Amino acid sequence: MTEADGRSASSRGEAVAIAADVRAGRRTPTEEVRACLDRIAALDGAIGAFQVVTPEAALRAAEDLEKRSDLADLPLAGVPVAIKDNVAVAGLPTRHGSAATSTEPETDDDELVRRLRQAGAIVVGKTRLPELAIWGFTESRAFGGTRNPRNPLRNAGGSTGGGAAAVASGMVPLALGSDGGGSLRIPSANCGVIGFKPGNGTVPIAGGIEEHWYGCSDYGPIAASVPDVLAAMDVLAGPGWAGEDGDDGAPLRIAVALNRPTPIGRPAKLYRSSMFAAAKAARGLGHTVAPASVPYPRNLAGTWVACWLAGIAEEVERLGLAAERLEPRTQAMAKSGQATLRKYGREMTQVRKWMAAWRDRAATFLDPYDVLLTPTISHPAPRMGWGDRAGFRRAFLSGARATPFTQAWNVNGFPALSLPFGPGRTGQTVPMGARQALAPQPGAVQLICVPGKEAKLLRLAGDLAAAGG
Repeated sequence: MTEADGRSASSRGEAVAIAADVRAGRRTPTEEVRACLDRIAALDGAIGAFQVVTPEAALRAAEDLEKRSDLADLPLAGVPVAIKDNVAVAGLPTRHGSAATSTEPETDDDELVRRLRQAGAIVVGKTRLPELAIWGFTESRAFGGTRNPRNPLRNAGGSTGGGAAAVASGMVPLALGSDGGGSLRIPSANCGVIGFKPGNGTVPIAGGIEEHWYGCSDYGPIAASVPDVLAAMDVLAGPGWAGEDGDDGAPLRIAVALNRPTPIGRPAKLYRSSMFAAAKAARGLGHTVAPASVPYPRNLAGTWVACWLAGIAEEVERLGLAAERLEPRTQAMAKSGQATLRKYGREMTQVRKWMAAWRDRAATFLDPYDVLLTPTISHPAPRMGWGDRAGFRRAFLSGARATPFTQAWNVNGFPALSLPFGPGRTGQTVPMGARQALAPQPGAVQLICVPGKEAKLLRLAGDLAAAGG
């Protein structure tokens, strides 16, 4: 695919390169934003990554940025960024993928958006998500869905599907999203980019609330490279967040595990091959690699489902949404969530005890290791349009089969990253056509660590990315 500004997708500037060019005066923020907007105009009609694009506001922001006296010091100077539409951007409504939400524009940026802008990033629009960020696919009755740029017959995955597709297609180098059960990692694995869920409490929760989905949700970046993830996290969380002082550069101790918390969801050959290829590559890089079995509690899946359903019910109440305007499956889930809250109480005390027990158990298991390596997903996202028709039960079972590896690390709040690796991890996006051969589905692996070892996790991610798949 050729980008609208004439550069090939494989050679497009990544966020760190764009910022370096802008800081050095080789490119202006306006030039970068215009090129980005041209790519969006050329590509997004076939993909559907964006809920709304803001060319006038983005160009004004670029012009204002050029006048800043500290331009040469900004870490994300002139970097176009896409924001998931569950995060407030001044002048735009926050729709959460739902017809039930307010159409009134926000008066202020969310703190996360403010941090990105202060670092020199330029917001070019907001990306699509399923209603209330519930699903591992991105389809909304109110606003439509998002195709996987690598395989346009399939959905991009979710819930940050719009952000992953926008990065994977080269429309933007950086996207901001959320992850309550895999919502950064799942679409990144589907689309062949990197999605990073920080450890709980590392990045503020959007909306200024203390927690989301009873502690399962975190906000983080999607990017095409590990350096871009680091650059974004240094802005979102602050310098030193990864504890680089704790990484002495010694060979890493890596556990490799294929088991999962539920009996369903055996990973397809592509994702098993990706994991074993990554383990082999890590060993070849001098790291110590050992097979392991994660001691998932029997009630782990149920613990996450309780947080998920109760969290949906809490959010419907907090946002003041009219139930009759929600999608039917969301209405059913909100009712189930209310029943969950009646069972466990508004504070979810017993559920939080299970979460803490799993956190301690996982920390003990990982103590001899620096990083845990698993598949990210077991199967690709469904075909485009499937999610619009699926009811709650069908969508839930499909998600349980396709994405059993991510939710455990939301329950205990550990950092987790999805990295493209293995067969089909590289390649061009595919233009839409009547009967066009599709690019290979990208492989992916998940890297997990205990809080405090993020620098080691990201070093391994960088090592593997450099080694290729």
